[in-house]
Order: sequence, then structure tokens, then C-alpha cells
Amino acid sequence: MAGEAGEAVARTRALAVLRIRGAALGAVLLPAAAAVVLQAARATGRIDGGVWDGVRWGVTGAALVVLAVAAAVAAVIVRARPAVSPAVPVSKSAAPDLHRMVQDLADKLQVPLPSGIELTPDCDSWLEDRRPAAGDAERRPAPVLVIGSPFLWWMRVAELRALLAPVVAGTGAAADPEIYAARRFVRGLDAAVGVAAQGRQRHSVLLRPAYGFLGWATRLLLRGCSAHVAEMERGVAASASERAQAVDYGLRIVAQEQVGLAYAGWDRLLTRVALPAWRMGRWPSRLDAGVVAALTELSRRDRLADGFETRLSERPACDLLEEPGVVDEAVSLLAARLFHGGPCRTGPDWAPVSWARYPEEVVDRIWRAEAARLVQVLDEVRPGARALAAEAGVAGGGPTPEAAPALGARGRGLLLGGRTARRTAGDLDGVPALRDEPGRATLARVIERLAAGGSEELAARIGALVAQDEAVAAPAEGAAAEIPTPVYQLMPPRTGRELLADHVTAMVCCAAVDTAGAGAGLDWLDGPALVVDGARRGDLSWPVLRLVENGDAAPLRAWLSAIGVHAEKSVRLA
Repeated sequence: MAGEAGEAVARTRALAVLRIRGAALGAVLLPAAAAVVLQAARATGRIDGGVWDGVRWGVTGAALVVLAVAAAVAAVIVRARPAVSPAVPVSKSAAPDLHRMVQDLADKLQVPLPSGIELTPDCDSWLEDRRPAAGDAERRPAPVLVIGSPFLWWMRVAELRALLAPVVAGTGAAADPEIYAARRFVRGLDAAVGVAAQGRQRHSVLLRPAYGFLGWATRLLLRGCSAHVAEMERGVAASASERAQAVDYGLRIVAQEQVGLAYAGWDRLLTRVALPAWRMGRWPSRLDAGVVAALTELSRRDRLADGFETRLSERPACDLLEEPGVVDEAVSLLAARLFHGGPCRTGPDWAPVSWARYPEEVVDRIWRAEAARLVQVLDEVRPGARALAAEAGVAGGGPTPEAAPALGARGRGLLLGGRTARRTAGDLDGVPALRDEPGRATLARVIERLAAGGSEELAARIGALVAQDEAVAAPAEGAAAEIPTPVYQLMPPRTGRELLADHVTAMVCCAAVDTAGAGAGLDWLDGPALVVDGARRGDLSWPVLRLVENGDAAPLRAWLSAIGVHAEKSVRLA
């Protein structure tokens, strides 16, 4: 029978894990056995009193202590709840066709039917036990089938069936009594390690030694079991793969190719599209539908999805759901909680947004908020000494930049004391004319300041403000979430220079929208986009970087002139 070799290996390793459990139990009972022998010997007169009485009661007391400690550790292991992956349950009434497909797979593979189906916002599928850790020791329910939600929207029905075949086949090994008991024991140990770590952090100093011993004991057992567990799971995987070879084997290669493509599109959608919305207090309510749009765009640009048009004629796997939109919304909210740490329910500052409203409610708001922050930073960070010295040398007949260091404290105070620095004529040593007026929300002011130098100070201040805003938002989100905040880090923290470039780009986009008739748009792979004459413009990054990193404003001025942006006009801020 297919899968017997793998199951035999898995069962052998499971028995090895159970032997470790038995050895630990024997070590715990050894002092008790010695105490019983001594007590029986004294009762039958085989040993006399005196020294033997001290030994007898000493061993008995030690045995009682060991038994009490072991009972406490065992109770924690048995009662600890193993970690459960957050997922959205899909009932039979919500997806009868999906449950029917899984039932047919289980029948053909001759394995137990999974006890339920759940969707996770991830590009993976697996079996997971949803049974409580304590109780129900005799009954061994089948594990739950957890399916990555992007697969349902991107894959066709036949592809999903082929992809799930080896996963469903794993329920055969999961029903084996030895494998089941070994997995249950290891899950309890793993959960107990977490309990010990949390106990040492949250409880008083008096209880920390007890939690420390609990952690040491469970980690010791886990280290002893780790090699056997790894081999056991390899055997289970091999068994499942052998079983599944008879079901849709040819399609499985195609399905595996689509897994990689789905992961690429899902990653781009989360980092470039969803993450900006989450930071603005909006969560896209149709993330899985967005995966299809993102992968379609990726296929059009890079030709990674060969035969995509042919695949469109086949039935998508999301048709196996009765109400795909409702399920997509639930998974999208869970994704926001997992990857960003947002609240578990909607509210005034955490509302769903459709793709049609995304440009207006997310993109435009991001631009306005970042433009307002940039203007605030321009007001807080004075122009650099070189720019002010150049100003004083030309407009006021004062010292040149070369002479500024010799002015002393009083002279430098004259240069830096005023809130407004103005250049009224020409350039000096290539420094552009500077008219830095606090509160002036124009793109021209931004360009003049950056062209005059001092981008490091602006970048540092913007980085500090962004970190401050994120620190204020994190506790409120964490208090409303039922899971840690955030669970995953989608992107590494942006540097101050990257944040400054983003804020300058936002200011340019605001000026283009307000003065040149441009609009906010959405690029499925790159996120917020500027739309000019009905087309997305992706050529703004280089001119902005030249200005931020080199102080060279010529490329950006040329770009603005081509678009028709009036940099001297005020822009509307958030």
C-alpha cells in the first residue's frame, strides 16, 4: 500500500519519542520506588532503626518533593495550549463544493477526512490540530485543513485539488496512535516552554525560580526529542507524498509553479499596497481579489505567468465558496491583524476600504499627510549655516560663508537668529536663491531648501517624527488586537533619507494634483501612483533622489516643467 514505508519510519521515530517520555517518567518515579522499598523493609523488619530511619525518611521526603514537582510540570504540559495559527473557519454551508472536493480527495487517498477547513492569509497549506490540549485523550479527531487564501483566488479548481492532495494525505499518518501521542507530547512541551517564558516575565521574583525550572525541564526534553521528531515528520511527509502520487500527479507540477507566482504577487500586494493603507488606518477589504489583479499585472510586465489567458477560461477555485466576498473580507481583516497589528474589528480609525476608493481614501491622504509633515519639518529645522551665510553676504552686505566661522558667537547669532532667511538677488557659489518662509506650503520652498543643502538634518527630523507617530499608534492597536502587535515585520524600517525622499515625492504629487490636473492612482505592484493624462507616471523617483542625495534640482525642475506643475503655488495639506 502506498505510503507504508514512510509511515513505518514515522511510527518508529514516534515510538522513540514516547520512550523518552517513559524514561522521564521512570526517572521521576525512581525516588518513590526507593522510598517504598525502604518503608517495606522497615515494616517487615529487614532493616533496623537508627541510621536506617534517617535514610528512610530522607528518601521518602525527597521522593515526595520530586513527585510534587513532577506533577506540577506534567500538569503544565498537559494543560498548556499549543500555539494555533490564526485562520478563518469555512463551514460546509459556506463552501459545500470545497468540502465536497476535500471529501473526494480523502476517499480516493483512503485517509480520514479533515475535521474542518480554515483559510489563512498566507501562501501555504498544512494540517493543524485544533483540539484543546487537555482532556479528550482517547478520541483522536482528524486535524483541520488550513489553506492559504491567495491560492483560492489565483488557482483554478483542478490546480487547487492537485496542490491539496498530499496535504490531505497527511491525515492518514495523523490518525496513527503512536504518531498522534508523540505529536501531542511534543506540542505540550513546546507550549510549556512558552508558559515558562511568560511566567518569568510577568510574575513576582519568588515564582521565577519555579518557572525557570519548568523551562529548563521542558527544554531538556525537547532537545532529546528534536532529532526523532524531525525524522518522524519527514516520514509523514514521505508517506503523504507517496499516497498522493495516484491523484492528479501531472497537475501538481503546474500547481507548484503557481504557488511561487502567488507568493510573489501576495508579497508585493502586502508590502506596496496593503501596508500604506494600514498605516493610514484603512484596511483593504478585498486583498485576495487584489492578488489576481497584481499577478495579472506581473504577468503583463514580466511574462512570468505563461498561458494566463488560457487559465482564465477555467473555473477559479474561489468559486468553491458560496460568498467569496464575505470570506475575502474576513481574511483581509485577519491579514491586517497579523502583518500590522491592527484591531480585530472596524472603527472610526480602522475602517475597510474598497479598491475603487483606495486612491482617494489612502493614496491622496498619504500624500497630504506626508506633505504636511515635511512643511512642519521645514519650519522646525532652520536652514543650514552655509545657506544663511550666503544670504547674509549677498542680501545684507554681510560676511561671506568663508568668513562666517570667524564671526564668533555674536556674529553667528546674527546669522541664525531670525526665523526667516531671504535671498533677494542671484546665487553665491552655486547656492540657489533661498526664500524660506515658515508655514509656506509650496513645492518651490522644498526644492530651494534641499538645493541649498542640509538634507541630513531634515531626514533626521522626519525619521524622528515618523518613529514618534508609530510609537503612539502601536499601543492603541495592540490593546484592541487579540494577537501580538505586530506578528510579522513586512518591511525593514525605512532610513531617514528614504523617508525624506518619500515625503518630497508626496509633496511633488500634491503639487501635481493641485496645479496640473493630475490624480491619485493605484499600481498593483508598486502601490500609490501618480496618474497624469490617464497614465501612471513611474519616472519620478530618480529626479527626487537626485535632489535629496545630491542637492541637484535640475532633473526635478525639468520633470515639473514637462508635466506643467506650478511649484510656487501652495498645496492643500491634510
